Amino acid sequence: MQGRDWAVDGLFRNRTGAGSACEAETLAPKIAENERERQSAPIPTRRALECTHASSARNNDLVPLDLERPDLTLGIVGTGVMGRGIAQIAAQAGIRVVLYDTRSDAAPAARDYVTTALGKLAEKGRIPAEAAARVARQLDIAHVLTHLSSCQVVIEAIAEDLEAKRELFQHLEAVVAEDCILATNTSSLQVTAIAAACKRPERVAGFHFFNPVPLMKVVEVVDGVRTAPWVCDALFAFARRCGHTPVRAQDSPGFIVNHAGRGFGTEALACLREGVAEFYEIDRILRDCAGFRMGPFELFDLTGLDVSHPVMDSIYNQYYQEPRYRPSPLTAQRRVAGLLGRKSENRGFYEYADGAAKPMPVAAVPGAGVPKVWVAPHGLHDEVATTASKLGAHLDGGDRPGPDSLILVAPLGQDATTAALAENVDPTRTVAVDALFGLAKRRTLMTTPATSAAMRDAAHALFARDGVPVSVIRDSPGFVAQRVVAHIVNIGCDIVQQRICSPPDLDLAVTLGLGYPKGPLAWGDAIGAGRVAAILEALLAASGDPRYRASPWLRRRARLGLSLLHPETQP
Repeated sequence: MQGRDWAVDGLFRNRTGAGSACEAETLAPKIAENERERQSAPIPTRRALECTHASSARNNDLVPLDLERPDLTLGIVGTGVMGRGIAQIAAQAGIRVVLYDTRSDAAPAARDYVTTALGKLAEKGRIPAEAAARVARQLDIAHVLTHLSSCQVVIEAIAEDLEAKRELFQHLEAVVAEDCILATNTSSLQVTAIAAACKRPERVAGFHFFNPVPLMKVVEVVDGVRTAPWVCDALFAFARRCGHTPVRAQDSPGFIVNHAGRGFGTEALACLREGVAEFYEIDRILRDCAGFRMGPFELFDLTGLDVSHPVMDSIYNQYYQEPRYRPSPLTAQRRVAGLLGRKSENRGFYEYADGAAKPMPVAAVPGAGVPKVWVAPHGLHDEVATTASKLGAHLDGGDRPGPDSLILVAPLGQDATTAALAENVDPTRTVAVDALFGLAKRRTLMTTPATSAAMRDAAHALFARDGVPVSVIRDSPGFVAQRVVAHIVNIGCDIVQQRICSPPDLDLAVTLGLGYPKGPLAWGDAIGAGRVAAILEALLAASGDPRYRASPWLRRRARLGLSLLHPETQP
């Protein structure tokens, strides 16, 4: 659905199809009455809201919703990709679904799409044929909005237009029963702002699914400022009945998943803008070293910068220019240039042919000889020394490096320059090695601005001896993987510090919604909270950018030796 067409086409304009004019006449007085009551109602204090919520939690029978009732009916307004996906999982769970869209052919097309998808699943033996037929019978069409009057839950899945959603919810309140839950599938708008237009904002909540809905098994259940607890409790149970994993979030920009995802792409873009490495080398490092399924620039190309950049920009501005979420001018520029990704003539960061990215350059392994190797005793010394020895390096065992030795440092958060100066060694012979994520799948080497080509090539030749790929990057505090993962962990810590969600729900949402190898808090624990804090402190010291200030959640738990999943003590 686009813009406000649902209101014009569905309510205020005569059209072919019974009920339109009658519906407009019936709803208009009710809408006006609701709006007068809403505007005259006093704004409750925070304490009053807490008391109301507590009372509602104690008296769930005030607004009953039996999720096992055989006649449970879900209304869906907006039958695009998200609407039909939600319809499929609900119908498969035995829930009657009523589809409504202002375009006369959209709801029937959505029903046909779901029916066809289920038929294909039956053909492949994934579901019984009789189950597919039964599910298809659960899907009904509403030709006018009033046909949603029997629904116990209505989910809105129209375009991301605040005023259109607010108007729709006002019209829905004039149609549905007092105890009907109104849920929005918005991904970027405030649930509270949508609910504010309603006579009963306490029954409005966010119910944010991810595309494709049948495959993405997580759903964010979002409390608006005035949402009654029973509403989200009911949506939690509804999601579970549909086979999805619900996570609970407070209304905030990006909720959980889109908020937690701000670290991955923005920090990779910062690396690219600083000239640390080419985009494809950053992708390789984050895939092979940190374990991401896709590199950030591959992901940008898949999603499209027409989607990704506005989301980055929106969350940054909704948080009043919080530096942690700062977007990059690189994506703004490429968006203007039309280099959106796969959708724009197969050109984004990569170029594509026959559905695959064209190969990018791989640096040849130098044929250089390897001198003695001295490994600095600080930082992640042991991993580097052990690997160098296994690769046949002749280790320099002196307290100080010999005059011709290759000097290897393994800093945590520092750049190669800072590490060389801290060790008081010759920067022309110094190469840094990132050992934080192990050295089994890829080895990241980092030079100082003074490192000689001979020493750079010697280090490259040494660490490539067993066929493991090597990435050589320019000087950067935290290499690439260290700084990106530390940024992800830090943003995750601040999400739970703000009480947007619980620590377990954060990690669950991120692993299911973003496909990261670990949730931010579990990842921080695996690395060590103290190490993550040290990386951020080094980044902050090197850049002076408040983007890298450590969250209080991280800083306190690092000092106390607690898990990042350790909850706050309740007052």
